[in-house]
Amino acid sequence: MSGALPRSDAEAEAFVAAHTALARPALVPEVELYLATAITPIWQATEDWLRAEGVEPPFWAFAWPGSQALARRLLDAPAAAAGKRVLDFAAGGGLAAIACARAGAADVEAAEIDPLACAAIRLNARHNGAAVRVLGDDAVGQPGRWDLILAGDVCYEAPMTGHILPWLRALAAGGAEVWIADPGRAYLPRDGLEALHRFSVPVTRELEDRDRREVTVWRLRP
Repeated sequence: MSGALPRSDAEAEAFVAAHTALARPALVPEVELYLATAITPIWQATEDWLRAEGVEPPFWAFAWPGSQALARRLLDAPAAAAGKRVLDFAAGGGLAAIACARAGAADVEAAEIDPLACAAIRLNARHNGAAVRVLGDDAVGQPGRWDLILAGDVCYEAPMTGHILPWLRALAAGGAEVWIADPGRAYLPRDGLEALHRFSVPVTRELEDRDRREVTVWRLRP
């Protein structure tokens, strides 16, 4: 199937299911996701898709430490999301969005621009019985309609940080709660952050240079 390019939502979901296995993230065992069991096969399987469509590598196939920390925080303190309109921004496979739905959020959106990530979110939400709507467009710049915005592990590149941070600060200035979960990436802003919680998250050496990442969930001030 490595040469087959998924064109429809159904084909994209079948592609994701065929190249992943159901597994439980180490910090959030309550949630079961379609995840890569090793990095190389999924990277090779998506090579043709990447070349043809210009989409991102399959970051959606891994439960990154930032998303695990956000999900753990929300499941441990569900009042933070209960009854609220929530956006899981750059959601990957939608782990934090699923946690919000379980915490009793009134409305949950998960934003991703990669069509395979959108497919993974739909699969994962359905598998976990979570009401999550997928926003498949670039959310940056859209007017605020959320009470809580979650961003896990998004400050890994200067262009990405420069693109999203002014928008996130504007949302915070408009009254939204904005959380950024970061495992020590180089481009996290050094000001305007308030630490909410810290987690030690087990990680794989296929993706990281160590066995654990210390992740801080920050509240972004305007």
